Amino acid sequence: MNTDVVTRLDIVLADEFAKTLGSERLKQALSPGFADLRLYALYLVQTYHYTRHNPRHQALVVTVDRDVPMGYAQYCLRHALEEWGHEQMAYHDLKRIGGCSDVSKWPDLLPETQALIDYLYRISTSGCIYSRLGYTFWAERCYSFINLALKGMATSLSLDNSAMSFLVAHSVIDEKHARDVESIVREYVVSSEDEAAVQDAMVTSLRLTTSMMDAVFDKYVALKNSRSNSHNVFFESLHATP
Repeated sequence: MNTDVVTRLDIVLADEFAKTLGSERLKQALSPGFADLRLYALYLVQTYHYTRHNPRHQALVVTVDRDVPMGYAQYCLRHALEEWGHEQMAYHDLKRIGGCSDVSKWPDLLPETQALIDYLYRISTSGCIYSRLGYTFWAERCYSFINLALKGMATSLSLDNSAMSFLVAHSVIDEKHARDVESIVREYVVSSEDEAAVQDAMVTSLRLTTSMMDAVFDKYVALKNSRSNSHNVFFESLHATP
């Protein structure tokens, strides 16, 4: 049976998310009594750092000197504008749980986070002009896959929606973006070569994001098992949302 490009990408994406959501780290993180707010705070820090680059490398798809169809160029610039400032949701959530508002006192950017950022800049400025759609495709459509995990995290950490704006309120914005990227993919990703490039970017960027999340988990476990006061200023005022 013939399928369209969006359906084919969705099949691959579902398989990738099944692997991600079946990981032992995630199961442990969501197990009762294992995690505390330090894990969520560490996640928010890395989310802030990589998200602030999203509109920048999205715009670079167009600003690099190469031929880009007008409709696709307009989409890239419009999407870059709409993504501007989304890192502030992560910043807001961190403050909501009592996290330190001074970025200079935050834990360091993880190498895995930097690897994700670097990769997204690379696919936005070289190779197939449609590659970055692979990242947008999964990032704007991930909520149907992760909703159960989000609910589990909210329950175990006593978080309400006011402290989860990046993951909850953000999902409302991304419903429109998911529809937008579907339309763009169907209109412009028409050759097998372009589809392969989009699929590769989708899978690679999701795996890099998973690697970042694994590193956050490992950082938390090391912190939990350590008697060190490293980053004490950052963590000392964390509290559950009322």
